[in-house]
Amino acid sequence: MIRSIIVEDEVKSRETLKGLLSMFCPDVMVVAEAAGVQQGRELIAKHKPDLVFLDIEMPDGSGFRLLDQSAPADFDVIFTTAFDQFAIKAIRYAALDYLLKPIVPEELQVAVEKVRNHKQKKNNMKNFEVLLNNINPEKMEQKKVVLSTVEKIHVVEVNNILRCESDNYYTHFYFVDGGHLLISKTLKDVEALLEGGNFIRPHKSHLINIRYIQNFSRDEGGVITLTSGDKIPVSRRKKEKILEIIHNL
Repeated sequence: MIRSIIVEDEVKSRETLKGLLSMFCPDVMVVAEAAGVQQGRELIAKHKPDLVFLDIEMPDGSGFRLLDQSAPADFDVIFTTAFDQFAIKAIRYAALDYLLKPIVPEELQVAVEKVRNHKQKKNNMKNFEVLLNNINPEKMEQKKVVLSTVEKIHVVEVNNILRCESDNYYTHFYFVDGGHLLISKTLKDVEALLEGGNFIRPHKSHLINIRYIQNFSRDEGGVITLTSGDKIPVSRRKKEKILEIIHNL
C-alpha cells in the first residue's frame, strides 16, 4: 500500500483526485489532505507519507516552497498543476513527475506506477535540490538537469552540455569539460527536455549548444564547427533556419 497526502487548495480538485485514485490506483491510500503549504508541511511531518500529490500554486505559497521547507524529504512527489510552462520545465529538468489538470486517468496510472517501481528514494533530495535551484532567478546561469544512466543519477549544469548525438533509442551527451554520458532517451526526448534553452538541432542525429558554435562552413552543404573542434553536419532543410540563428548570436 502506498500512503499518500494530497496538498491542494481546491476542494473539488482534491475530491476528483481521490475518486480517480480509488478507481484506477486502489493501492494508493490517501491518509491526509491539506489546503495549503503550512498545513501540508505539518501533515507530512506527522504522517510521513510515501507519496505527496502537490499543487504548485496555493494561497499561502507554492509547492516548491513546501519542498524547500520539508527537507530532507523521504517521499516521492507527483505535481498537479494547470499548464505553467516555466514550472513544468523546472520539474522536467529535475526528472520529477507532474500531472496537468484536469487529470487524465491513464497519466495518473503511469505516474503512480513509477512510484511503485521507485526503489531509490535516497535520490529524491538530489532531484528536489535541482528543482529548487532552477526556480531561483539568481541561479539562472547555473541551471541544472538530472540525467539517469544504468549506474547512477547525474546532476549536470546545462551550460556544460556541449552537444548530444543520437544512438537509436539512446543519446550520447558530450560535455564542455570532456565528460560523456550515455542516456536511455531518444534525441527527440532530449530535444524536448532542453527546449527553450540554448540548443538547436541542425541534423536529425545532432543537438548542439549554440553558445559553443565557432563557425559555419558552406562546404558539403553546411558544417558547424564547435569550440571543441567537433564538426556537426547541417541538413539541407535546416540550413536557412540555422544560418538565421547564427546571424542573431
